[in-house]
Amino acid sequence: MHAQPLLVRPAIDYLPSYTHALAQGWSLDLRGPAAAAEQRARVEQDPAAFLAALENRAGQGAPLQLPDGSLVPRLPGIQRWIWDGEFCGAVSLRWVEGSAELPAYCLGHVGYGVVPWKQGRGYASSALGQILPEARAIGLPHVDLTTDPDNHASRRVIERNGGTLVKAFTKPAPYGGKPGLLFRISLAPIFRGGRR
Repeated sequence: MHAQPLLVRPAIDYLPSYTHALAQGWSLDLRGPAAAAEQRARVEQDPAAFLAALENRAGQGAPLQLPDGSLVPRLPGIQRWIWDGEFCGAVSLRWVEGSAELPAYCLGHVGYGVVPWKQGRGYASSALGQILPEARAIGLPHVDLTTDPDNHASRRVIERNGGTLVKAFTKPAPYGGKPGLLFRISLAPIFRGGRR
């Protein structure tokens, strides 16, 4: 059994390990290696600005590029890095201020990914569990997550964290119009001893 990793706020000290993952073509962005190359360039150009953009609670900045190349407004969001002494992956949380609903172009409140050489250790399940208190703290009553029907590993990660299947759906055109599964994790307050 592997020790569980920490979720850390992206910082300069972690950047060399993060950029190593980017150099291998890994990216949390669904655009994959192309996005990894863009992120490496942004890190090289201005590391501080790159890191600041990963803690974007106001949803500021340039539009977000979807897998088909289309541009959409950026949502408020944060990213945390999965760390076990080196960079293992990332988990992101995004939201719409004052609402639990998301625009159609955003497939879920939470996205996560683990680098290939750290997979199979339970890191994704741990990271998802660790980001849920942050979602609760910003006032979300639940988080929605999506995955592909054949991604059994991702489905297990979500279910281990209390996720239940809401529905099968067809992804919007920017994501290829392929089948998807929508899950929801309730963030209802936990009651202990009659206190909230």
